[in-house]
Amino acid sequence: MCGIAGGTKFYSPKSINEEILVNMLGRIRHRGPDESGIYSSDDLAIGNVRLSIIDIASGQQPLSNGDGNIWIVYNGEVFNYIELREDLVKKGYQFKTHSDTEVIVLLYEEYGIDFINKLNGQFAISLWDKRKKELILVRDRVGIRPVFYTVKNKELYFASEIKAILEHPDIDAKISSQALSQIYTFWTTISPGTAFEDIYELPPGHYMIFKKGSMIIEPYWQLSFPSQNDYAKISLNDALEQFTEILTDATKIRLRADVPVAAYLSGGLDSTVTTSIIRDVVPDMLQTFSVGFADKDFDESEYQNIASKFFGTKHTGFKIQSSEIAEIFPDVIWHSEIPILRTSPAPMFSLSKRVRQSNIKVVITGEGADEMLAGYNIFKEAKIRQFWAKQPSSKFRPLLLKKLYPYIPSISEANSNSLKFFFGYKLAETSSPIYSHMLRWNNGNQIKKFFSKSITDKLNGYNPIDELLTKIGNKLDNFDYLAKAQWLEINLFMSGYLLSSQGDRMAMANSVEGRYPFLDYRLIEFCSKLNPDLKLNGLNEKYLLKKIATNRIPKEILNRPKQAYRAPIQSSFISKNPPQYVKQMLDRNKIEEQQIFDISKVSDFANKLNSGIISSETDDMALTAILSTGLLIDQFQNRQGFQKQERLANCRIIKD
Repeated sequence: MCGIAGGTKFYSPKSINEEILVNMLGRIRHRGPDESGIYSSDDLAIGNVRLSIIDIASGQQPLSNGDGNIWIVYNGEVFNYIELREDLVKKGYQFKTHSDTEVIVLLYEEYGIDFINKLNGQFAISLWDKRKKELILVRDRVGIRPVFYTVKNKELYFASEIKAILEHPDIDAKISSQALSQIYTFWTTISPGTAFEDIYELPPGHYMIFKKGSMIIEPYWQLSFPSQNDYAKISLNDALEQFTEILTDATKIRLRADVPVAAYLSGGLDSTVTTSIIRDVVPDMLQTFSVGFADKDFDESEYQNIASKFFGTKHTGFKIQSSEIAEIFPDVIWHSEIPILRTSPAPMFSLSKRVRQSNIKVVITGEGADEMLAGYNIFKEAKIRQFWAKQPSSKFRPLLLKKLYPYIPSISEANSNSLKFFFGYKLAETSSPIYSHMLRWNNGNQIKKFFSKSITDKLNGYNPIDELLTKIGNKLDNFDYLAKAQWLEINLFMSGYLLSSQGDRMAMANSVEGRYPFLDYRLIEFCSKLNPDLKLNGLNEKYLLKKIATNRIPKEILNRPKQAYRAPIQSSFISKNPPQYVKQMLDRNKIEEQQIFDISKVSDFANKLNSGIISSETDDMALTAILSTGLLIDQFQNRQGFQKQERLANCRIIKD
C-alpha cells in the first residue's frame, strides 16, 4: 500500500520539479512511511511513498520494465498477482522482483491498456509509457483506492489525496458551492467532482490516458444488473455453493502479504463471517480488533466479545468516549478532505490507530456485504414504501416501518400518522429511478436552509438531484426496485463515502491497509445476477449470507436484529466543555468570515442545541455538516492544515 503523486511538464520544464514532488509526497507520508521514490524525466515527474507489505526487500517504486520504457508508481494490491506472474513467465517474461508492482508493468507491456481487466484488486495506478509519451492513470472497479487530479496550464497533476496536489505552488483550494449542495444531499459529490473547484477524482472503474494536447477518460468496468425477471436461474443450494466458493477464495487471496494480517470484528454478520473464513485458513495466527462506545445506545461490544471468544482470536477491543470523538474530529476532516454529515468515521480513525500501535499494517474488513446483498434498511424502506403506495390510505402498512428501527425511539414508538408524515415523502412516485433514496436525500436537503444568501445566489436554483437524474438517464429503466436501489447505493454512497471517509482515509491516516473480500469483483458480478429474493427475502436482509453463516458463527450474532453502525453526535459536540473549535465554528465571527452559512440561523440553531433540547436526526446531520465544513475551509482553503510538513523516508531519485 502506498501513496502516489506526480505531474507532467510537456509544455513547461518548470511546471513540476523534484522539490515540488518531494513536498507533495511528504504531505501524504502517512500513506507510506517506510520508504519513498521519485522518477523524473524531461516530460514528467512521478513518485510514491511506500507501506511495505509484499516483497519488502525488493518491491521499491518507481519500478520499470527491462528496457526502462515503462515506469510505474502504484497504490494498492493486486491479489491475483501470483497467478498473473505464472502466466507471464510462461510467455517468456523474466522478473527481477517478487512484487505485484512488477506484474502490472509486464502485463501492460504484453497486453497494453487491456491489462486492467486481468487485475483482481484494489488499486490506483500511474504508468508512464515513455515510447508513446502517455501518462496512464487507473482506478479499481469500485473505488477502494483514490486518485485525484487537476489540469493547470495544460499540465496534469495527480495524487492519492487532494492535500498533496495542493502542495503545488500554482494550485489553490476553493470550496465549490455546488459540491456542498451535493454533499448535503447525497453525503458525497457526484463523481468526478470533489469538494473543491477544478479538482477531480478519477471515477471508479475508469482509466485516463493523458498526453500532450489530449486527455481520454474511459470506463473499463461498470456495475450492471439483469433486466427484471431475467435473473440467473439458480437454485438456493447452488447459489450457496457458488457464493461460498467465491467468498472463500476472495478472503484467501486477501491474506497474501509478507506481514501479519488481522481482521476487524464489529459484532455484525459480515465481519464475523469473514473472520470465520480466516480462522479456517490460518487458525493459529488471527488477531482481531474492534471499537465500541461508552454510550450504550451505540455500543456493540457484547457481540464483538461473543465473536472473539467463539473463534478464539487474539482480540483487542476498546470503547471510545463521546468527548474523544469530538477531540479527533478535526483530524478526521483533514484526512477525509470533504464535509461529512456523521461522526462515524471518527471511531474508525481511532481503531486504525490502535491497530498500527499493535504493529499491524493490514486488516480484513466486512464492507460491501450490505451493498451486494441488500443489508441496509434503505432497501427495506423501498420495499415497504412500494407496498404501502399500492394502498396509500392504509393505517397498517406504514406500521411495517417500525420494525426497521428498534434503536430509534422516535420511529419505533411512532403511530401511523407520524410514520406517514415522515416516510410518506413522494410515496406514489414508485417508477422513479431514485425512489429508494428520495427520503434520505430530502432529509439531507434540510441542511441547505442554513446556507447564506451569497451561497444561495451562487447556486441559483441548482438541484443536484436533477443533475444526477440527467447523468443516470435511462440506465436503470429495466431494473427492478432493488437493483435500482443497489445501483445508487454502490455508485454514490459506497464509493463516495463508505470506502473513502470511513474506509481508505481513516485506515491510511494511520498507515493501515484495509482489504474487503465482499468487494471482490467476482462476488459483485455474481450477486448482481441473483434473484432479489436471495438477497432480501421478505424483510430478511442478506438472506444468502445468513444461510452460509448458519452453524459457522455464534447464534447470538446470526439472529440479532440489524443495527446500523452509528456514532454519537450531539453528546460529542454539545457539552459543558466542548473543544475550542466547536465554539469557534459556531461563533458569529467565524460564520461571517467563511460566508457559507447564515449567521442568524446558525446562532439560533446553536442556542437551541445548547438549551438541552434533544436533537433530531436532521439536527445531528446539520450540526456535523456545519462543523466539518468550517474545519475544511480553515484547513484547506485557508491553509491552516499545511503548516507542518512530513519528511520523506529513504527517498531515492531516478533521473532519466
